[in-house]
Amino acid sequence: MDSLFNHRKKDKVVVILGATGTGKTKLAIDLAHHFPPAEIVNSDKMQVYKGLDITTNKVTKEECGGVTHHLLGIVDPNSNFTANDFCHHATSAIGSIIGRDGLPIIAGGSNSYIDALVNHHPDFRLNYECCFLWVDVSLPVLHSSLNARVDRMIEAGQVDEVREFFDPYADYTKGIRRAIGVPEFDEFLRAEATTDEKTKNKILEDAISRIKVNNCTLANLQVQKIQRLYTLWKRNMHRLDATEVFLKKGYEEVWEEHVLAKSLRVMHKFLYNDKNHVSSENDVLATVSAAMATATH
Repeated sequence: MDSLFNHRKKDKVVVILGATGTGKTKLAIDLAHHFPPAEIVNSDKMQVYKGLDITTNKVTKEECGGVTHHLLGIVDPNSNFTANDFCHHATSAIGSIIGRDGLPIIAGGSNSYIDALVNHHPDFRLNYECCFLWVDVSLPVLHSSLNARVDRMIEAGQVDEVREFFDPYADYTKGIRRAIGVPEFDEFLRAEATTDEKTKNKILEDAISRIKVNNCTLANLQVQKIQRLYTLWKRNMHRLDATEVFLKKGYEEVWEEHVLAKSLRVMHKFLYNDKNHVSSENDVLATVSAAMATATH
């Protein structure tokens, strides 16, 4: 009986990893459109909280493209959502998705959450088989992209967003206030009402610079963590080099060629054990183009 139990078929889960700003959410949504009915379980520890959508870079309703997301903007921003909390809510969401004959796709940058779920949660280990997709970008290229993203977030109104959330007595070690882009503005928000314009602008520039540095530091740490996880999961972990996507014009075309096409090959083999489902690179690209055309009409 034990032998039969240990070899029973497990349900399949896709896990998308990568440093901040590499395109994990985009890949998750693209794959969800290609393998319906799929739903996404967020594993970003700041995006689980309500509020600060610009600062935490939450996916917009338009970007979701109709794909259901779980654990996104659901938690009280003043509470602490732990790895154990994530495991509890994620397993519940995954079970509900599979109960609807859907494919669960876990995506987010908080590798400690993924580690806790996949390596240390007994029920998950017992019931699920994972395919890991690692979206990787050369760090110098990624750092440049992250800096540009900060500038776009500032233009989109991040300072106003954080100002509305500002509490001079708040604890920056709890909840959403730990997010990069919140504590860095504390000095500016305290000083802006009583400081001259020149000094105020200098404090703001310094805050933005610290956000850029902290984002790049985070990306470095995330890559180090993923490399450690790779030693545990390398049999089922597939690296997708997205560097060219960030270097070349024609983003969608390069994305399809360098990231999505390989992901589709991996996914077909994982889900259907079909090594020959897509016979050539051209077939993959044709399949991708058809899927993208369908999604946009």
